[in-house]
Amino acid sequence: MSLKKNKTTILIHLILIGMTVIMVVPFVWMVLTAFKTNAEATSVDPFVIFPDTWQTEAFTAVFQNMDFVRLYVNTLLFMAGRIAFAVLTATMAGYAFARLEFKGKNIAFALVLFQMMVPGQIFIIPQFLMVTRLNLQNTIFALIFPGLVTAFGTFLLTQSYKSLPKDLEEAAKIDGCNIGQTFLFIMAPLTRSAMVALGIFTAIFAYKDLMWPMIVNTDTNMQTLSPALATIQGQFGTQFPELMAASLIACIPMVIIYLIFQKQFIEGISTSGGKL
Repeated sequence: MSLKKNKTTILIHLILIGMTVIMVVPFVWMVLTAFKTNAEATSVDPFVIFPDTWQTEAFTAVFQNMDFVRLYVNTLLFMAGRIAFAVLTATMAGYAFARLEFKGKNIAFALVLFQMMVPGQIFIIPQFLMVTRLNLQNTIFALIFPGLVTAFGTFLLTQSYKSLPKDLEEAAKIDGCNIGQTFLFIMAPLTRSAMVALGIFTAIFAYKDLMWPMIVNTDTNMQTLSPALATIQGQFGTQFPELMAASLIACIPMVIIYLIFQKQFIEGISTSGGKL
């Protein structure tokens, strides 16, 4: 029995090691390519893994052609706005759907579920028309606009509120709390883990969002990191060392955020049961 258990443990560890290698190899390849020449980066020789001479020209060219300080600021403001609005609206809507009774509740929640089932790209045209009519193009608010409400966040917080016992609301009502006080001081603090999970997912989705920022903000001074990286890829050829160098630099904010909020990342993801 012990031998069988050891074999199972060894097999599990081998699978985990293999999955880790699969996940790490692309990142390592990106780092190595950033220090290669373009000829080495595009070589078909599978044994050209390490550069013959470690080059830094790609980083120099990237810093000369791209204003990373502005890109970082725009991206962080974009992420912060999306997180703030997503958590605020999803928390209130989730409480209403889970704990309150009102006319049209089931239909409204069905619309939320429907929005989760369809591709987000079908909403780009109406959202773009709304931003254009409001004359908000090339602004940070234009980037945040599609994330003012979130169907996924509403569903996540609704399920979180449904898991709480009704005795809490009854006790708050006996103590004289109204709906607003019950929500703000009793129920909302108990869903902090779900809020953290929603904040994590929202930050990651905003950080890697490409299509919407590229469409709504054409001004280079209002671009975020993802569209700026896309501009490096040329029509007839791409300098892969520069592209990898810029990608490596663009990873820095998310790596720093993860190192600072590592505990919250793990708690939030484990609580929600979601995958990045």
